[in-house]
Amino acid sequence: MAKKKGGRRDKRKGEMPLPNEEEGTMLCVVRRNLGGGFLEVFCKDGEIYKAWIPGKMRRRAWMREGDVILFLPWGSRDMKGEVVYRYLRDEVKKLMEMGLITEEFIEEGME
Repeated sequence: MAKKKGGRRDKRKGEMPLPNEEEGTMLCVVRRNLGGGFLEVFCKDGEIYKAWIPGKMRRRAWMREGDVILFLPWGSRDMKGEVVYRYLRDEVKKLMEMGLITEEFIEEGME
């Protein structure tokens, strides 16, 4: 008989990355999945971007509407960039405790 695997599969090691102005990363909320590895995200600066999910994250970190992500814009005028990290629920609570995001920001991103 096969042994059942229990527990959580998404066990992360190390600290969660925080937004960094030097690197250009910012916090965003996923608005909808566009397909083809792209998402529509609402960012802290009030803009809506098209975010690309890199191959190393495609099948490892599933993203749904309302998820908080760390986003790196490409710097071009076409408002595109890539997903750097997806925060888990407890990490989102830590971000709220630090004052980096608010509940209103997440709700506004869902509209």
